[in-house]
Amino acid sequence: MSAERPLLPIASGKRTWAVVAGLLREQRGRALATFAMLFSATAIGLAIAPLLGSIVDLVTNKESADALVVPVVALVGVALAQGLAMALGISMVAGLGETMLATLRERFVERALNLPLSEVERAGSGDLTSRVTSDVSVIARAVREALPELSRSTLTIVLTFGALALLDWRFLLAALLAAPIQVFAVRRYTRQAIPLYAAQRVAAGAQHQQLLDTVGGARTVRAFRLADSHVERVRRRSDAAVTLSLRGIRLVTTFFARLNYAEFIGLAAVLIAGFLLVRGGGMTIGTATAAALYFHNLFGPIMTALALVDDAQAATASLARLIGVADLPSTPEPERSAAPVDASVKTAEVGHAYVPGHDVLHEVSVHIGTGERVALVGASGAGKTTLAKLIAGIHPPSSGSISLGGVPLGELGPSATRRTVALISQEVHVFAGALADDLRLAKPSATDEELHAALAEVGALEWATSLPDGLATVVGDGGHRLTVTQAQQLALARLVLTDPPIVILDEATAEAGSAGARVLEASAGAALRGRTGLVVAHRLSQAAAADRIVVLDGGRVAESGTHDELVAAGGRYARLWEAWSGQRQ
Repeated sequence: MSAERPLLPIASGKRTWAVVAGLLREQRGRALATFAMLFSATAIGLAIAPLLGSIVDLVTNKESADALVVPVVALVGVALAQGLAMALGISMVAGLGETMLATLRERFVERALNLPLSEVERAGSGDLTSRVTSDVSVIARAVREALPELSRSTLTIVLTFGALALLDWRFLLAALLAAPIQVFAVRRYTRQAIPLYAAQRVAAGAQHQQLLDTVGGARTVRAFRLADSHVERVRRRSDAAVTLSLRGIRLVTTFFARLNYAEFIGLAAVLIAGFLLVRGGGMTIGTATAAALYFHNLFGPIMTALALVDDAQAATASLARLIGVADLPSTPEPERSAAPVDASVKTAEVGHAYVPGHDVLHEVSVHIGTGERVALVGASGAGKTTLAKLIAGIHPPSSGSISLGGVPLGELGPSATRRTVALISQEVHVFAGALADDLRLAKPSATDEELHAALAEVGALEWATSLPDGLATVVGDGGHRLTVTQAQQLALARLVLTDPPIVILDEATAEAGSAGARVLEASAGAALRGRTGLVVAHRLSQAAAADRIVVLDGGRVAESGTHDELVAAGGRYARLWEAWSGQRQ
C-alpha cells in the first residue's frame, strides 16, 4: 500500500467505546452475572490475609497447636472456594468477551463483503486484509487473555484498598504513596502508546499490501526485471514496521521500571507504618502482617492491570479499525429501482481515469444485444479489464453512461446491479469448507440436485463426485487442494447457481495450462449458454468462438466485427490472429 493511498476509516475513541457499551447492553444480564461472580471470588480471597494474621498472633502469644486448627482449616476452605469462584468468573468474562467479539466480527464481515470494490482498491486490499487478520487476532488474544486478568486484577485492587482502610486508615495512606508514581507512569505511557500502536497497525497494513503486490505480481515483476526495486520496497515497509515495534518495546520497558519503583515506595511505607503502630501498642503484629500481606498481594494485580494497559492500547487501536469499517454507511439504493427490460449492455461514449488527467478509456461505445457473446481483445493496458469493471458496476465511469437491460446503472442501484451482472476473473478463491457449502455461497437454498446440475453443466461433476467424500469433501486451506482448472470450474458452477442474465469473464482461463484452458473454454461456454456474455479474451480461440469481437487499443475501440470480418479486414485483430495462429502451429 503506497503512502498516497487513502486508508479505510478508523473509528474515534469516543465511537469505539460507544460501540463497546452498546455490545455490553445487549449482554446486560450476562455481564451482571459475570461481575457478581468475579466480585464474590475476589471478596472471598480477601479473607486469606486476616486469617494468616490471626495465625501470626496465635504463634506470637504461644497458643497451643490445637488453637491453630480452626484458622488453618478456614484458610484451606477460603483458598478452595476462591479458586473455584475465580476460575468460573474468569471463564464467564472470556465467554462474554468472545460473544461480543463474535457480534462485532459478524458486523465487520457483513459490511466488508458489501464494500464497493472501488473503495477497497483505493485503500489497497492489504489494509482490509490486515484488519480481518492481524487486528482480529490482537483483539481475540486480548479477550481471551487480557480481559479476564484485567477484570480480576481491577476488582482485587479496589477491594484490597478497601480492606486496608478497614484495618487502619493509615495503612491506606501509606499504600497510596505509590499511586502518584503509578499514575505518572500510566499517563506517560498511554499518551505515547495510543498513536504508536495506531501507527503500528497502519504500518502492518502497508507491509501486507506490499507483500501482496510483490508476491501476487511475481511474474510481472520478474518479466520487467523489477525484483530488486520490489525487494527494496518490501524491506522499507518491513523496516518501518520493525522500527515501530522496537519503539513499543522501549516504551514498555521504561513503563515497567517506573512501576517497580512505585512498588518499592509503597511496600516500604506500609512496613514502616506497621512497625510504628505495633511499637505504639495500637495494633497487633498479626494485623500489621495482614496489612503487609494485603499490599504485597497487590503487586501482582497492579502489575497485571498496568501491564495489560499495553494489550489494551493495542486492542483498542485494532478495535477502532474494525469499527471504522463496520460503521461505514451502506451504498445508497435509488428510491425507486428500475427493473431491466432485457439482458442487453450498452456503453455510450464511456471514459474513465483512475487518476485525474490520465484517461484509461476514451469515448468507448459498445452495444451487446440480449444473449449475444462479445469478446474484448487488445494488448495489455488497452483498457479491457477497466471496461469490464465499469460494466459490472465496480467503478462509476468518469464520463459517458452505461445501461444494463435498458436501465442506467445509477437507476439500477448496487443490489439490482449485483443481481443483473456477474464478473468472474482469473483470480478465483476456494473457500475452506465442504465443497457443497462452497457452492451454496452462491445460492444458500440450493438442493443437492441443483448442485449436481450446476457441476454437470460446467463439466465438473465427474471429478467432484470422485473426491474422497464427494460434495462433502473439505476443500480450500487445510483441505483437499483443487487444481487451477477445478477451482475455476467451481467458480463457474457458482455462476450457474447465481443465474445472472449478464456475465463477464475477465481472462477466466488465463491461469490454466493449454489442456486446462481448453477444458475451461468449454466450461465457460456452457456457463454462458442462454446469457449475455462479455469475455475479456486472453486466448484468441475464445474470441474466434464469440458472436462479435471488439478490439481495444489505447483505451479506444479500434475495430468491431465477427472473427471472419476482422481477419478479412487485415487490421489490428488480423495481425494478432496471425501471431496467435503462428504460435499454435
